[in-house]
Amino acid sequence: MAPELALTMRVTEKCDVYSFGVVAMETMMGRHPGELLTSLSAATTLSSEILLKDVLDQRLAPPSGHLAEEVVFVITIALACTRTTPESRPTMRFVAQELSAQTLPYLPQPLGTIEVSKLTSFQK
Repeated sequence: MAPELALTMRVTEKCDVYSFGVVAMETMMGRHPGELLTSLSAATTLSSEILLKDVLDQRLAPPSGHLAEEVVFVITIALACTRTTPESRPTMRFVAQELSAQTLPYLPQPLGTIEVSKLTSFQK
């Protein structure tokens, strides 16, 4: 549930964006991302050291190559969707356009060394 929905009980488009982000992360993680989102919003030293490979569904083989790029991209979009403040979240139109675009970012480092906190700076 979007943080503002719990406070205001008013549903907005940004609540839907947040929910989409949660579902996308849950799909990639194989579990609900609540604990991860809480630790990222707390911005502790420990949260800055969480590796992406450690939050991905451990029942699946680690992605590599093009698939790894897609996983990083989807997690990056999902993290943008689950930002605490609604104003800082992208619109669903933007999310749909990004996901349907054929270009994916180049991985600047091996998947096993990417920190989740480094993926939170995606701009809408």
